[in-house]
Amino acid sequence: MSVKSILVFCGSGVGNDALIINQTKQLASLLAKNGIRLVYGGGNLGLMGLIANEVLLNGGQVTGVIPRFMIYKELVNNGLTDLHIVDTMHERKQKMAELADAVIALPGGIGTMEELFEFFTWLQLQLHNKPIGILNTNNFYNSLIQQLKEMVSRKFLMQDNLDQLLIETEPETLLNRIIKNKQTESNIDFYNKVKKLG
Repeated sequence: MSVKSILVFCGSGVGNDALIINQTKQLASLLAKNGIRLVYGGGNLGLMGLIANEVLLNGGQVTGVIPRFMIYKELVNNGLTDLHIVDTMHERKQKMAELADAVIALPGGIGTMEELFEFFTWLQLQLHNKPIGILNTNNFYNSLIQQLKEMVSRKFLMQDNLDQLLIETEPETLLNRIIKNKQTESNIDFYNKVKKLG
């Protein structure tokens, strides 16, 4: 199954690293160039707003998913190709995952970490087999990667599960690995599995 849409988790702030900002723009350009729809949290702030607006500027398509209570808090992006408004954070993650063929985590805060790990947990539980990529810009995720290796060494995480994460330092390299990864499943199958979690 080809990768037609990618869910991107990233910060609601832009941070203080110019390379992170530049690589976010690079990824946006690559998504648009490859005809891959961006799925994200629907906000207009930080890296979230940056990647969405850059994809649109490059002629790409963007689908946002945002909880009703966050519409004003996150200054919802009204210029998107599609916008889904849901009631809860859980529904937001489920809907975003349902719409996407793969996931990429850019640098971000605790929200980004929570989203990444929930999706990684679903992968470990075999609720889906969609590729999960981490863009380790300027070594941002080095400490997290080391912690995951520590979990493996202490037998709390299997090496096979850790190996499922696609970790790269360059947007193009990461996107190419995701595109070549043939483990994607139908969104209908994913939706049915996650729906059982209720």
